[in-house]
Amino acid sequence: MLPKSILLSFYAIPFISSLQVFGADPLLTNSGSGQGSSNTGLNAQRVLEHSPVRNTDCRHPPLGPIETTLCNFETVESVNDDLFDLLHQIVSTPFFRYYKVDLYKECPFWENGDKCSSIDCVIQAVEENKIPKKWRTSTLGKVETPSLTLKHSLPGCYYRDSDYCYQDDLSDGGEFVDLIENPERFTGYSGASARGIWKAIYEENCFGQSKEAIQAETYSPLSLNPLLKLSPFEESEPEGECLEKRVYYRIISGLHASISTHLCYEYLDQKTGKWGPNLECFIERVASHPERLQHIYFNTVILLRAISRLGPYLSGYDICASATHDENHSDEAHIKSQLRSIVSIADRVGKFDESILFKGENAVLKEEFKQHFRNVSSIMDCVGCARCRLWGKVQINGLATAMKTLFELDEKALDPEINPQLLQRSEVVALINTAHRFAESLHFVDEFRQLWAIAENREVIIKKVEENIRVGLVSSKS
Repeated sequence: MLPKSILLSFYAIPFISSLQVFGADPLLTNSGSGQGSSNTGLNAQRVLEHSPVRNTDCRHPPLGPIETTLCNFETVESVNDDLFDLLHQIVSTPFFRYYKVDLYKECPFWENGDKCSSIDCVIQAVEENKIPKKWRTSTLGKVETPSLTLKHSLPGCYYRDSDYCYQDDLSDGGEFVDLIENPERFTGYSGASARGIWKAIYEENCFGQSKEAIQAETYSPLSLNPLLKLSPFEESEPEGECLEKRVYYRIISGLHASISTHLCYEYLDQKTGKWGPNLECFIERVASHPERLQHIYFNTVILLRAISRLGPYLSGYDICASATHDENHSDEAHIKSQLRSIVSIADRVGKFDESILFKGENAVLKEEFKQHFRNVSSIMDCVGCARCRLWGKVQINGLATAMKTLFELDEKALDPEINPQLLQRSEVVALINTAHRFAESLHFVDEFRQLWAIAENREVIIKKVEENIRVGLVSSKS
């Protein structure tokens, strides 16, 4: 997940929004294209006064379709409470909370001198002697060999032909991090570099643009004016684009929306020093633009489809459940039971037909799609805050693992007996943690709905949001 700290500095940059309106549910439908229009309040009301459905499935034609999927908003809502509870439990277990990562690679795109010096940016690593032996580099290096394609080595990282992100080369470096003890949160990291991260990520949505393009001075975050706004063209999903490009856009936009939701729910009031949900923030960043919420649902379906396809592989995956060196078979059996429950939900809800993408004349787009997402993973190495960089790398790896599962692996490759080393441990950990983040975002949306239901100053809140949006639009034109 990209960090709240980046998003706090991103209030100077408007969210990338879609020109198109997807989904039949009127409560998730945008009432106007203008960000500063009088429809802001109506859009927010429709999102916040929507009552999530609790009992449905995907067996019948969807009433409120999530575009490019075979499922609907109601179906995701009907399972999210159970899904979130299961994922919340499983990510706190030793196997899924310890993640090995290299947080000290140089930014490959621009000179990055904007390093966070705050203590809140610091990551506390776990000493490797406290990690079960089978997870350590010396052991993993013997068993985690690429099973599909040969590695292509680059400075500090590598990729296989099937990978949608660059993998850290941990053979001689990297460290284990406890994701529970190092949560994603506001760190005070800001400045030109922080403001430029999302801009660089969205520029990777421009198909036909080479990797070198974002190295040019005009794309360097260090050259950005602190009050820079994206142009109206950059704010929109291009009309008439093919399915593959729209899917790519929604994955990035959904990630952005999910992060915005987390930021607004765990918001630091700098006047009081207290943390808590900020309803005004959520309305401005997400609820007044329903398509952003739609993209969170879209990513949730994508992740669940990948987990569903990986069901047999995950059931046979060698999970060392204990944080000690001793085997704890009862803990492992419990985790496997939780995984089976998660896969069961994914089987019901992860309805996405990946076979229709990259067909015919669009087949050539796959490598470009893949390279764009790899470049996004490299942009994470340009984040100047270690804690922020950590969560960016985890979530990008999780989404990349989902895309590899959907677009690169056939049923034979997914067979755990034929391909026991199909995924590295870091990919499995990242996938499950990323699914947890999106389920948690939808959980937070429900919490915001409850806050809206008891709010006594709704008109005042909407007026403040509309004024913030108006000021933002004026600044973007100046």
